[in-house]
Formats: sequence, C-alpha cells, structure tokens
Amino acid sequence: MKITIHGRKIEVTEAIKNYVEEKMKKLDKYFENPNEINATVVVKVRGNDQIIEVTVPSKRFTLRGEESHKDLYAAIDLVTDKIERQIRKNKTKIKKNYKEVINFVDNDTKDEEDTNTIVKRKTVDMKPMNEEEAVLQMNLLGHDFFVFKNLDTDSVSVIYKRKDGDYGIIVTK
Repeated sequence: MKITIHGRKIEVTEAIKNYVEEKMKKLDKYFENPNEINATVVVKVRGNDQIIEVTVPSKRFTLRGEESHKDLYAAIDLVTDKIERQIRKNKTKIKKNYKEVINFVDNDTKDEEDTNTIVKRKTVDMKPMNEEEAVLQMNLLGHDFFVFKNLDTDSVSVIYKRKDGDYGIIVTK
C-alpha cells in the first residue's frame, strides 16, 4: 500500500511517518494488489486533540476512518483498528460484490457480519428553502442533518453538522 501522509497545523516527523506506515501495512493482507492502493493519511491538531483521517480508495469502494485522541499514537492505533473493523464487518458484502479487489485471509477471528436492517422508513415533504432556513430547521428538530429542496440551486441538498461545530452541505446534481 502506498501511503501519503500530510500534516495540518503539525509537522509530520519521520517517527510519525514510520509509525503510520507500520500500522497501515497490516491492512495490506486484505487487498489482492496492495501496491495499487494509494492511502491518504491526514494528521491534524484541534485544541488538545490529535486527529487522524485515513482514506483508502480502491477501484470500487472507499474506506474511511477518523479518530481523535490526546495522544497522537493512540489516535493512529484507533483509526487503523477502525478501518480493519470496517473491512471485517462488511467482509461478506465486499467479497460478494468486489471479489477481484479484496483477498481475505481466513483465520481464527470471528466474522463480524453486518446484521443491521432498515427498521424505519420516513417520507418527508420538501419545502423549498435557502441554506440558512435549513440550518434553522435542522437545529429546531435537534438533528445532525436535514434534507431539503435548495432554492439557490433548485436541487435536493443535505445540510449537516460537522464535528468541528460548523456546517457542511451536500448538493445533488
């Protein structure tokens, strides 16, 4: 796996690079051609927290994990474990749909098969509104996201609250 490491508000030292590469290499066993995989690791600092974002795009799907911790090395451990759990949890789905991409090593670990099902379906009327009104509506409902018909773009959009307290928006085409 080829790993690109970037730092935001932090200098990525050789020790940090080596530790990240060592931890990420344990994911190689899940990919048939790990040399074709380009992982991106972003190391950030927000207040006292060290934040690690890992994105592993492959031909057909993307694995992503983000963890924060006061200790940088603990955050690295947490995020690599999270990515590995994602792979193992969705093993059967990934294997069925993308068998040429993933090569799972069968070992004594218990499969964490995804047993989640859709338990609720909701139909909503989409009143056209601007982004500010959508933020207000989302906050009034106490939700982390809100789907609405965007007046500015005349498309369905999703406004969501980010971990840093700001808002993001997803606009459909």
